[in-house]
Amino acid sequence: MESTRECYCPQGFVASGLHAGIKHKRHDMALLATVDRQPARAAAVFTQNMFVAPPVVASRSRLAENGGQAVAVIVNSGNANAGTGEPGMRDAEAMCDAAAQALGCDPKHVLVCSTGIIGNPLPIDTILEATPKLATTLSVEGSEDAAKGILTTDSEPKEALFAGSTFTIGAMAKGCGMIAPNMATMLAFITTDADLPQADMQRVLKEAVDATFNTLNVDGATSTNDTVILLSSGKRGVANLSEFTGGLFKVCEELTLKMARDAEGMTRLVRLRVTGARDDADARVAAKNIAENNLVKCSWHGGDPYWGRLLSAAGSSGASFNVDRAFVAYGGTMVAMSGAPLPHDEAAVAEHMKGDEYEIEVHLGVGSGTAQVIGVDLGPGYIKENSKTS
Repeated sequence: MESTRECYCPQGFVASGLHAGIKHKRHDMALLATVDRQPARAAAVFTQNMFVAPPVVASRSRLAENGGQAVAVIVNSGNANAGTGEPGMRDAEAMCDAAAQALGCDPKHVLVCSTGIIGNPLPIDTILEATPKLATTLSVEGSEDAAKGILTTDSEPKEALFAGSTFTIGAMAKGCGMIAPNMATMLAFITTDADLPQADMQRVLKEAVDATFNTLNVDGATSTNDTVILLSSGKRGVANLSEFTGGLFKVCEELTLKMARDAEGMTRLVRLRVTGARDDADARVAAKNIAENNLVKCSWHGGDPYWGRLLSAAGSSGASFNVDRAFVAYGGTMVAMSGAPLPHDEAAVAEHMKGDEYEIEVHLGVGSGTAQVIGVDLGPGYIKENSKTS
C-alpha cells in the first residue's frame, strides 16, 4: 500500500533514524543532512543554562567559527552527554568526526545534539558503530525515523510542516518534561528550501523561539542541552521574508502545543495570559511564577478555579502588582476583582474547568504589559515519571 504520509523533508535534505542500542528498544539516534553534502546556511538557539552540555559547546563553537553553516546534524537520545567533563567533550567531537567521515564532509560542518540522562558517560562505541548505517539509510522519507530517534520520555514523535507559496518548512522536536521558558530538555530541528540570508534566519528563529517554545512551562526546569537548529538549502530560491516568518512561527507553535500535550503526567493544558503588567518583561515574570507554582498546578489538575492561588503566585513573583485593580478570569468569566471574589456564572466556570484545556487571565492592574505561558497541571503521572533517573 502506498504511504499517504506527508513528506517533512524540504528540497535538499534527507534524514534517517535507528535503534543503535543506547536504549533498550526504541530508536535512539538520528541524522539530518544535505543531499549534496554541501553546507547549508544554519542558525541556532541554545540553552541559557550555565551548566551546559558538551554537544551544545561543540555545535555553538562550530557555527561561530564557520559563519553559520552545516552539512549535517547527528543526534543521540537516551544519554545527554552532560555532566561528563572532558571525556564528554571528546565524545561530542567524536560523533561529529564519525558523521563527517560517513558523509564525506568536513567535521567543522557537522553539528551534534544529545538528550537523555545527565551525568552518565556516553556509550560512544555504540554510537560510532551505528553512525555509518545512519548515513547509508538517509532518505527523503527518513524524517519519520529521525523524529523517533530524538525522543526520550515522549510518547510519540512530533513533526510539523508548512507549505508556503515558494518554499517548504519541515520540523521535528522532542520534549515532554524539564521544560520551562528558555526551552528545556527540548531539541528541535527545522529545515527549509527557502533561500534566506543567514542573519535573517538567526533573527527570525530567535523571534519564533521566543514567541512559541519559550512560552511553554511544564515544570520550571531549564535543561543543559536545549537546542533549536534551522537549516536552509535555498533550493527553491529567494522567499518572501514575511511569509517565511509566519510559516516558521506556525511550525514552532504546532510543535510547542504537541510538546505541551505530551508533557509527563499531564492531563490538562492551560493557556495563561498575564495582562495589566508594568511591561511585557514584568508580565513574563508573573506568568512564569504562576505556571510553576505547585499549588496552582494541583488546582489545575483538579479542575478547581482557585483564583486565590493565582493572585498569591503573582504577588510573590516580584512583578509590580496593584491588588485594588487586579482581576482573575477563567474562560472569559471574571471570578475575582480587587483581591476579593466577584459574583459570576459559576456553572459556566465549572463547565470550562471540565475540559482538558483552560484559558485563564490574571490582570495585575498596573499597566499594559502582557505575556502568555502554556502551562500544564501537576498530577501523579509526573511524580511517577520523575521519581527515578532511568
